[in-house]
Amino acid sequence: MTKILKISTYVLAGAALAIIIIVCYLSFALPSVGDAPHLEIVSTPEKIERGRYLAYHVMLCADCHSKRDFSLFAGPPHSGTEFTGGEVFDHSLGFPGRFISANITPYGIGEWTDGELFRLITTGVKRDGEPIFPVMPYHSYGKVDAADIEAVIAYLRTLKPVETDHPKSKADFPVNLIMRTMPQKAEFSAKPSEQDRLSHGKYLFTAAACGDCHTKFEKGSFVGPMGGGGREFGFPDGSVVRSANLTPHETGLKHFTRDAFVQRFKVYADSTYTYTAIKRGDFQTLMPWGMYAGMTENDLASIFDYLQTLAPYDNAVQRFTPTAEK
Repeated sequence: MTKILKISTYVLAGAALAIIIIVCYLSFALPSVGDAPHLEIVSTPEKIERGRYLAYHVMLCADCHSKRDFSLFAGPPHSGTEFTGGEVFDHSLGFPGRFISANITPYGIGEWTDGELFRLITTGVKRDGEPIFPVMPYHSYGKVDAADIEAVIAYLRTLKPVETDHPKSKADFPVNLIMRTMPQKAEFSAKPSEQDRLSHGKYLFTAAACGDCHTKFEKGSFVGPMGGGGREFGFPDGSVVRSANLTPHETGLKHFTRDAFVQRFKVYADSTYTYTAIKRGDFQTLMPWGMYAGMTENDLASIFDYLQTLAPYDNAVQRFTPTAEK
């Protein structure tokens, strides 16, 4: 009996030591993406305009770093909150913690160097070396052209500083440790010519992080093909919306034409369009239609052309489940 007790003690001690080593490794050795680059971005009117276009209509910095009004269809940002942060992503939406978007006007990022912002956007590591939870799709942003990231930073520097006081984000255990393994070194790609429609469409699909929402996600990992749809997003009232299948299957975009796809977005850019009020049980979506509607028709058409090259995936998505009546 004494021998069994000793063996059990050794096993428990060994397990405890292993846990301590793992926790110490995660806490002090990760994330490991290298230092922030020494970078001084030279702004030009063209670079700033490119950054504005990306920040509003492709990468959607203005969407997540704002406060969205979900009393209206598609949750357009409350006017004047763009880039000031404060949007909450918490348990009511299915997130493992409480994550709050940062103020990215010069008030919030004024002390950051260009290199520190560049590393954050492309690897998910803050200026203090700590990781962020990938609510912001830094894995996708780390695959675009470095010049486009620089353009976004150049544009953000031109914004009016807006003072805010947001709480800090906090991840649940053990996600606070797991998220330290998520940042990766960026793998940039060159922005293709717009004449190369398929490559250009794939580039925009990546920059807009379409696959992050339009791919089924379970237990912390993507499952199923990229763009196959079915990812669930909860709303605080208990209703659930699921992303559409973007592949050229019967259950996806097979019956869409290029023009129909473009106009599906452009209707929200029409000056006569009015966001409708949402009542309990009404269809609601996280898709920021109004901001994506600002993409050029050529860019939207290129994305459609790229989507047509995806392998057809049979996935009939039940788009919306309203909250149960009480």
